[in-house]
Amino acid sequence: MTSKATKYEKQKAKQHGAKHKGGPGGPDYTRGPVIGEVKNRKTPVTGPELLRLAERGVDEIDSKSGFTKPAILLAKEIDIKLFSRRRRIR
Repeated sequence: MTSKATKYEKQKAKQHGAKHKGGPGGPDYTRGPVIGEVKNRKTPVTGPELLRLAERGVDEIDSKSGFTKPAILLAKEIDIKLFSRRRRIR
C-alpha cells in the first residue's frame, strides 16, 4: 500500500508529464534531463532549502504550500522553475 505522500508525488509527476522516481535522497520525478522535487507540507519552501535542492541538481520544484519571497527571488538567480497549485510561479 502506498502512502498519501507517495500518491501525491505520483500525481504531480503525471501532471508534469514525468516519470515518478521517489525514494529517500533521490529525485521525486524525472522528465528527460529535468529533475523535479515535490513538497507536500504546510510550510512554504525557503531560500536555504532551495539552495540545497539546487546543489542536488533539481530543475523544478512543485510545492503545495508555495514559496517564501526570498526563495522566489533566488529561483530567478539560479534558474529553477517553481510551481504551486498547478500554477507556474517562476
